[in-house]
Amino acid sequence: MDDLTPRMKEVKEKFTKLRGYWKEDSFGQLLRLDPDFFEAYMNFSGKPWDKGVLPPKIKELIYIAIDASCTHMHAVGTRVHIKNALKYGATKEEIMEVFELVSVLGIHTLTMGVPILVEELKAAGQDPGC
Repeated sequence: MDDLTPRMKEVKEKFTKLRGYWKEDSFGQLLRLDPDFFEAYMNFSGKPWDKGVLPPKIKELIYIAIDASCTHMHAVGTRVHIKNALKYGATKEEIMEVFELVSVLGIHTLTMGVPILVEELKAAGQDPGC
């Protein structure tokens, strides 16, 4: 942390104040490489925290949904936001419900892919068996 410039320290402090946490291994390298980009990211991702009406617990449950979804699969972020959600009063049942809701996102692969597979099997002269 001693290698941060005054500008980097300022951006880190703003992020921590806005979002309520700091994850050095996730954010530290990006902050060091490009403080301007990190600040732009902070301004974008922090919008729900400086403007908005959702309670913090709901915001964190939404972050869990995003990070745990099959299109993102960000384990570090999922852990961070689970801890934050618990801190804001979320129950294990609420967090599990988020996992249950996002678990069906992967079903789209089947609903889109299987009909294509059947079509291509038929085009190749093979019996799709259905």
